[in-house]
Amino acid sequence: MPISVVIADDQEVVRMGFRMVLESQDDIRVLADVTDGEAALAAVERLRPDVLLLDIRMPRTDGLEVTRRLTERAAARPEHRHTPGIVIVTTFDLDEYVHTALRGGASGFLLKDASPALLVEAVRAAAAGEALLSPAITARLLRDMVPAADRGRPARTPSEPLTDRERDVVRALAGGRTNAEIAGSLYLSLSTVKSHLANVQIKLDARNRVEVAFWAWQSGLSSGSS
Repeated sequence: MPISVVIADDQEVVRMGFRMVLESQDDIRVLADVTDGEAALAAVERLRPDVLLLDIRMPRTDGLEVTRRLTERAAARPEHRHTPGIVIVTTFDLDEYVHTALRGGASGFLLKDASPALLVEAVRAAAAGEALLSPAITARLLRDMVPAADRGRPARTPSEPLTDRERDVVRALAGGRTNAEIAGSLYLSLSTVKSHLANVQIKLDARNRVEVAFWAWQSGLSSGSS
C-alpha cells in the first residue's frame, strides 16, 4: 500500500511544491493539503494518513498545538493509537519551536528549502516509525537546542544500562547518521542497527529516534563524555 500523506501549510506554493514532489513517487499518495491547524486535525481524523507534514506557523491552530493534541489523543484514546508520523516543516530561525515539537512527539522535521529527495526520505522514515536524523542540520539543531532548553534538567535514566554497542549506535545516531550510515561505520548489518535502536528506545521509554538523539545530547553521550 502506498504511504498516505496530509500536507498542512498556509503557503500555497509550499503545499503545491510538496504535493508535486510526493506524487511523483510510486509509493506515496497525498490525500489532502490544508491551510491551517484545525483543518489538519480534521483531515487526520477523517483520512487517517500515515504521515502528516505540518508547518509550525499557521492560522487558527499552529503546528505545535496540533502535534500536542494528536500525541495526547493517542495516549488517552486506544482507538487512536495509530497516530500519523508527524514531520514538522519549519525554517532555521525557528529552532526553539522545533525543540518543542520534537519533545511533543513529532517524528522529525524539515527546513522549507529541503531538497525533493530529503522530503521523500523524511516521509518514508516517518511512515516506518523512524525520524529523519541524517542531515547535518538536524544534528546541529539538537546540539544547539538541548543546552538552552534543558539547562539544569537531568537526563532520564535508562531502565537498564546501555551496552557498549548500543552506546556506539546512539552516538552515531545523535551525530545525524542514518541507519545505513551507522551500519557501514560500525560494520553491522542494517537489521542489527535497528535491533539496537529498538532496545534503546525500550530502555529509555522513548517514543522515537528523535527522543533517543535528544537523550544522547542531554546526557553527554553524543560528545563522548558519558
